[in-house]
Amino acid sequence: MALKCGIIGLANTGKTTLFNCVANTKIHDQPGAQKSHMGQINVPDSRLDVLDSLIHAQRVQQATVDLVDIPGLTKGSGQAESTSSKFLSEIQQTDALIHVLRCFDSDTVPHIEGNVNPVRDREIVDLELCIRDLNMVERKIQRTEKLLKLGDKDAKKVMEVLQMYKAHLEDFKPARTAEVTEDEHKHIADMYLITDKPVIYVCNVDDASAATGNKYSENLKESVKDENAEVLVIAAALEAEIAELESKEDREIFLADAGLVEPGVNKVVQSAYKLLNLMSFFTVGVKEVRAWTIHRGMTAPQAAGVIHSDLERGFIRAEVIKYNDFITLKTEHACKEHGKLAIEGKNYVVGDGDCLNIRFNV
Repeated sequence: MALKCGIIGLANTGKTTLFNCVANTKIHDQPGAQKSHMGQINVPDSRLDVLDSLIHAQRVQQATVDLVDIPGLTKGSGQAESTSSKFLSEIQQTDALIHVLRCFDSDTVPHIEGNVNPVRDREIVDLELCIRDLNMVERKIQRTEKLLKLGDKDAKKVMEVLQMYKAHLEDFKPARTAEVTEDEHKHIADMYLITDKPVIYVCNVDDASAATGNKYSENLKESVKDENAEVLVIAAALEAEIAELESKEDREIFLADAGLVEPGVNKVVQSAYKLLNLMSFFTVGVKEVRAWTIHRGMTAPQAAGVIHSDLERGFIRAEVIKYNDFITLKTEHACKEHGKLAIEGKNYVVGDGDCLNIRFNV
């Protein structure tokens, strides 16, 4: 299951630096660049290392996340005729937004608005995204009006929901904060509104503020406290330097010097998982120990389908060992002996960290 996150923000906020910290494809920071960049990052999960210490597999494969670095947005980006409009189309195809905000001073990196103010910067970007979404809603209203005239039985309800979102966006409030029911929300799902996507705010701070944050990040947290959104503090430049170190021991020393237990970028990925209600299950064998991404609440056949469609189509049963049982008893055989290997059918809801062996026939 591919998870795709879009990194957005104004120019010179550190988006590309953050991208380079985690992506397997490095890009050069080019001010004014007019091209998005795609990369893939591994989802950190210490449980894989524990499983591998028992299995000694030929390969360990982490779950992955697709990451898109969108060029810096500017005032007017939300207008259909804007040169940045195509970037907004790319953002529409993502599952979640990582909004990077500049929270550091610099004499060498000028701020596009003249001074550092992450609260204002967030409002600038949100305004442009709301304008884009408003245009989308208004176009659907026009199409729905035609259906109303034709007597479409569902058009009246759709129109009511669209007018609700229109008023909300006209107040420059993101679609995700609209008070609608799940059934009402379905009427706008096909538009993939940008401001309807879950968002993580990343405050990019100076090196000295990596562990504690600073006045800028505190101001940003205060401004979004009613959104119930995740706010992370990361010193992207510092983490980029740490990521370049080849030795794990050296990286740990540098992290400790900065007052950090783990790279802040790990928290970004983990927060995206949480935000999208995702989790991992494992397949364990001598050839490979691997993490697979699924939505919480998925059944065993649906999880099998993430591995391969044939496994879902021909699903017979799942042999399930809980992660804690596996690491306690250390082998599949021991788990069987102690009654910790369960045979589950099509209605079994997979748990986080389950070790699955899928039996199927096609």
